[in-house]
Amino acid sequence: MRALIVEDEQGLRLQLVAQLQQRGFAVDAASDGEEGVYFGSEYAFDIGIVDLGLPGLSGIELIRRLRAAGKAFPILILTAHGRWQDKVEGLEAGADDYLVKPFHNEELLARLNALIRRAAGWSQALVQCGPIALDTTSQQVRVEGRAIELTAFEYKALEYLMLHAGQVVSKSELTDHLYEQDFDRDSNVIEVFIGRLRRKLDASKNLNPIETLRGRGYRFALERNKSDA
Repeated sequence: MRALIVEDEQGLRLQLVAQLQQRGFAVDAASDGEEGVYFGSEYAFDIGIVDLGLPGLSGIELIRRLRAAGKAFPILILTAHGRWQDKVEGLEAGADDYLVKPFHNEELLARLNALIRRAAGWSQALVQCGPIALDTTSQQVRVEGRAIELTAFEYKALEYLMLHAGQVVSKSELTDHLYEQDFDRDSNVIEVFIGRLRRKLDASKNLNPIETLRGRGYRFALERNKSDA
């Protein structure tokens, strides 16, 4: 998953970047509202974290501009104030949730994961398609109850595909959501990840969980668990 952080306080911005990268996010960070609008408009994100008290262009105006430009990724606002008016104004501008500073890191991560899941149509932390279960909280994957060891990038690729199960995901889309904007990308690397995932998830070659649609991309083909459909 790829996150945008817009926070002018350098210490907190670096802390957020490190925390999210440790949890497997690709992160792009901006220190002011104008830069945040640029990043949010130019690149594909799964989640945004926006401080309301930005210098110059405010967090509220940043959110309004992104929504006016048709950017629908979920946004969590950070505010140093507990005033209900700030929260209401942020939500009315187009934000999806809020968190008051100071906050606990685990609460931030839980809210981000919930927003990403809901945006993809999932209500629970456990994402299950057929016999394959992915826990977005513990980042563990099981096939028919058996734990599967994945590298960080294998997990990130699988998480994105499973959250969008049944949908065609192009190679460029998957690349955009796995890597930060200044990363040296190689589309062949995605093919390697997909190949390794297929071998690990379907050693017996009975499930065929990830389909390749020539010229279009990939599709996670196993049906979603009906309890979360």
